[in-house]
Amino acid sequence: MLKTLLIKDYALIENIEVPFEKGLNIITGETGAGKSILIDAMGLLLGERASTEVVRKGAEKSIVEGIFDVTSNKSVKMFCAQNEIDFTDEFIVRREVSVKGSNRCFLNDSPVALNLIKEAGDLLVDLHGQHEHQSLLHTETHIGLLDSFANHENLLSEYSKNYYELNALQKELKELREKENSLNEKRELYQFQIKEIDAVNPQIDEEEKLAQELNILENSEKLLSITSDIYSLLYGNEDSITDQLGAVKHKLSEIERIDKSFTETLSNFDSAVALLNEVSGFVRSYKDRIDLDPEKLEEIRERLGSIILLKKKYGGSVSSVIEHREKIGSEFELAENFAQRISDLNKQIDSVRKSSGAAAKKLSGERNTVSKKVKKEVETALKHLGISDSQFEVRITNYTAEDASENFLVVDSKKYKFNNLGIDDVEFYISTNAGEDTKPLVKVASGGEISRIMLALKSTLAKTDKLPILIFDEIDTGVSGRIAQKVGQTLKELASVHQIIAITHLPQIAGLADVHFAVEKRKSAERVVSSIRKLEIEERIEEVAKLMSGEEITEAALNGARELMNISAK
Repeated sequence: MLKTLLIKDYALIENIEVPFEKGLNIITGETGAGKSILIDAMGLLLGERASTEVVRKGAEKSIVEGIFDVTSNKSVKMFCAQNEIDFTDEFIVRREVSVKGSNRCFLNDSPVALNLIKEAGDLLVDLHGQHEHQSLLHTETHIGLLDSFANHENLLSEYSKNYYELNALQKELKELREKENSLNEKRELYQFQIKEIDAVNPQIDEEEKLAQELNILENSEKLLSITSDIYSLLYGNEDSITDQLGAVKHKLSEIERIDKSFTETLSNFDSAVALLNEVSGFVRSYKDRIDLDPEKLEEIRERLGSIILLKKKYGGSVSSVIEHREKIGSEFELAENFAQRISDLNKQIDSVRKSSGAAAKKLSGERNTVSKKVKKEVETALKHLGISDSQFEVRITNYTAEDASENFLVVDSKKYKFNNLGIDDVEFYISTNAGEDTKPLVKVASGGEISRIMLALKSTLAKTDKLPILIFDEIDTGVSGRIAQKVGQTLKELASVHQIIAITHLPQIAGLADVHFAVEKRKSAERVVSSIRKLEIEERIEEVAKLMSGEEITEAALNGARELMNISAK
C-alpha cells in the first residue's frame, strides 16, 4: 500500500504530502488543476526518465518520494535481499531531479541506479495512464497474467528446471564446439611444438649443470697441463717437494730426540705432510679423469643451444617450457577426444529436450483449460460494464521449429520453438461489437472501451494479481450515466483486494470513494501553485455535487450527491 506521496518543487507543485489510505482513493479537480502532474510524478517515482523541465522555476531540484507499506510483500523483500538493500516494513522510494541535469535515485535511503527504481516500481504499482503504462496492452505480459490467474507455479517450476538445465547443456556444447574449432586450427601447431619440446626433453636445473660441464670440457687441455705441473712439483721431479719434506722431517726427528719440546711441532709437520699427500692424490685423480673428447664437447654445446632456443620460444625459462608442454599436451589430448564428448553431450541434450517438452505440454494444457474460464469471466465483466456484445478470447499459439538450426523442444515427436515460459505464445483478442471478429487487444483504440476492457481484465485477475496498488488515470474516459456507475462499482470491488487510486470526473465514481482528495490551483506570490487536500464528509458532498452541476452548486445537486454517497455506503 502507498501510505504517503511527497512531491516538492515539481512543475506547478510547490510542496504537497498526500496521505493515501486503503480501499478506493479518488482524486478530482478541474481541468488544468494539476491532476495529471500527480500521475507524472508517480511515473517518475516508478522509474520513468526525468527531464530538468519538471523542476519548479526558482528551485534547485524536484523531489518525489513514496512511502509504501510492504509488510506482506514477499517480492519486495526478496528484491531487497538480492540487491543488498536494507528491508523494513516501510519501503521508501525517492527520486531527485536537479536543474543541472543530475538525477539521483534512492531505495530506503540507499543510492541506487535508475533500473533498480524501475524494478522496484514494477513490484509495487500498476499505473494505468491515459496512453502509457498500460501493462495489459503489452502482448508480452499476457502469458504472465494468464499464469497468475491459473496459479500453477508448480508446473512453471517444473518447466523452468528443465529449461535452465537445457540452456546450461547447450551453452556447454557451444563452448565445446568453439573450443574444438579453435583447437583444430591449432592442432598442427601444437603437434609441432610437442614434437620439438619432446625431442629435447629439458629438465629443471639441467642447464646449469651442462654449462658447468661445458666450461670444464672447453678448458680440459689447460686443466691437464696445470694438474700435471702440480703433480710434478709434488712428486715427479728429482728434487720434488715430497723429497724435500722428507729431508726436513729427518732433521726435525733428530732435534726431537734431543729436545722433547719439538714433539708437538713434529706431530704438526706430519699432519701437514698428510694433508699435502691428500692434495697430491686428488690432483692425480682429477688429472687422470680429464676428458679430451671433442665429440662430447660438441654434444653438450648442441644440447645447451637447443635448450636456449626453446627458452626463447616458450617463455624464457626451462620451467615455462615444461609448463607450455603440459598445457598444449592436455589440449591436444582434449582435441583427440572431442568427438566422444560432443556425442555424449548431444545425447544429454536430446533427453532434456524431451523432458522439457513434456513439462511444456502439461503447462500448455493447463493454460488452455484456464483460458476458457478467463474468457467467460472477462466477457461477464464487460457486459456488466456496458459492452454487452463483447467477445473475449485468450489465443494460445505454438510454433513448430522448421529450420534445422533453430532451438527446439520435442513434444510428441514434433519440434517446437520455446522460451523461458514454455512453447506457448499467448495474446488477448477482443471484439466489442456484435458480428465483428475478435482482434488483438493491443490494437483496440477506443478510449472509452479501452478503459472498460482494462477494468474488466483487472477485476477478473484481481484475486491473483500480485501488484498491490492499481492507479487509474481517468478510467472513466468515454463513459457516463449508468455505465459510469457500473465502472464505479467495479472499482469499489477491486478496492477490496487492492489499493486503488483513481482520477475521475464522474460523480457516480467519486461518490463511491473510501477517501476523496481534491486537486486545486491557486495563485501564490504571483505564481500558480497546485495543491491537494483530503476532503471531509461535507466537502466530499460539495465536490460530488460540483461534478454533477458545475461550479454553481444547487440544492438538487447536493441532494443527488448525498443520494450517491448513501448508495455507496449501503
